Amino acid sequence: PELFEFIQTHPAGRAIDIGCGTGTSVITLAKTGWQVTGFDFAARAIQIAKHKAKKANIQASLFTDDATRMKNITGQFDLALDLGCFHGLENKADYLTQLDRILAPNGFWLMYGFFKASSHLSGPGLVDADINMILARGLTLLSRKDGFDKRERPSAWFLWQKK
Repeated sequence: PELFEFIQTHPAGRAIDIGCGTGTSVITLAKTGWQVTGFDFAARAIQIAKHKAKKANIQASLFTDDATRMKNITGQFDLALDLGCFHGLENKADYLTQLDRILAPNGFWLMYGFFKASSHLSGPGLVDADINMILARGLTLLSRKDGFDKRERPSAWFLWQKK
C-alpha cells in the first residue's frame, strides 16, 4: 500500500528498485508510467524478474549488482525504492554513499525495514544508529509508518527526500 500511495501522490519519473528480488515492484512502477531499473545480488531472482517483466509486457532494466557498490548504475533517479535491502547490509555507509550518488536532487527514497531487538545483536535489522547515519547524510525524513513484519518484528516504512 505504501508504494501505491507514493505512486498516486507523485508524478512518474525515473525509479530504481534496490534489491528488487523477482521484480514485483518493478512491474508495478512500470505499469504506472515510471522508467524503471531494478537490481539484486541474486542472479536467480533477476532471471525470474526478467521473465515476469516479459510476461507483463513492460520495459525495465534488470541486472545483478551489489547495493554497496552500484557499479552498473548511471544517471540519477527521482525515486529509489528499497523493500528490505538496507536493513540487511553490514556496510550501510557504502550503500548511503551510492544512494547519494544516484538519487536526484529532491529525489525520494522509499525504504522498508525491520528493527533489531537489540543493537548488540548481530544479523539484519535497523538500529537507532542507522537512522542517525541517514539523517547525518542530509536526507530529510518526510514520513515514518511503524508496524510489524510477518514475523511480528517491529518494522517501519520511511519516506526520505534528498535536498
